[in-house]
Amino acid sequence: MNRRLTWAAAAVIATLAVLSLAAPLIAWGLGHNPEEVDLLARFESPSWSHPLGTDDLGRDVLLRLLYGGRVSLSVGLVAALAAALVGTLVGLLAGYFGGRLDGILMRLTDGVIALPLLPLLIVLAAVDFSKLGLTSLAQSESASLYRIILIITLVGWTTVARLVRGATLSLLGQDFVRAAMALGASAPRIMFVHILPNAVTPIIVATTLAVGGVILFESVLSFLGLGIQPPVPSWGNMLTNAQEVIGTAPMLAIWPGLLILLTVAACNLLGDALQAHLDPRARSETARRR
Repeated sequence: MNRRLTWAAAAVIATLAVLSLAAPLIAWGLGHNPEEVDLLARFESPSWSHPLGTDDLGRDVLLRLLYGGRVSLSVGLVAALAAALVGTLVGLLAGYFGGRLDGILMRLTDGVIALPLLPLLIVLAAVDFSKLGLTSLAQSESASLYRIILIITLVGWTTVARLVRGATLSLLGQDFVRAAMALGASAPRIMFVHILPNAVTPIIVATTLAVGGVILFESVLSFLGLGIQPPVPSWGNMLTNAQEVIGTAPMLAIWPGLLILLTVAACNLLGDALQAHLDPRARSETARRR
């Protein structure tokens, strides 16, 4: 892969992350509150005071994009890491112990993979926490954020699980693992000290690729009104709000849509680059083609 393209993808992700983290500082510099409604300043054009203009409620678009980026990027990263953690544990257990446990865990994995993902996410996202006895959580502004992370963690671990299981089965035949077994090392030590560090490459690649997918799913659910709920901003619910005024203010939909596109594309490009760099077979194939 072109190194310039890889560096450009990394720069896009880093820039968005830094700007999102600096959102409170930028809000202080501009002198605006991203949640402050000013009906007298609706649909203002870009200016020094409002670099990207204002929305239908007079809120600064740039600040809402940055605060929305904090939510969307954090959901993507946290959910991808949590799913990778679950998948790593499942893959290690299935590959190391084998037998009946391997069969049960892999059939569970196949069952989750066979489920239609988007309809399942929509159904799970519609679950009301208050009806489950979690009233305090349901009344929290961050309830939708926790819900999305939990849902994606529950259904997004399968790819990592299969990759780690395959790597574990391969490493079990290596001399250093057999030596550890012969010396009487415990199963947890063999799995987490000898096998896991040597199986980390597919985990890193799969997690990086998953971040973009999680952001896309969060945006879709928020667009459908089942994801991050206002007043907490995200790129997805900004698109939802913009669809009613897209004829008069199309930029309100273009900006969040463009950020979603750039972030997902950059994560995918970075994941492919990491795979090419960390996988010896991919490196040798690239060298052969050259």
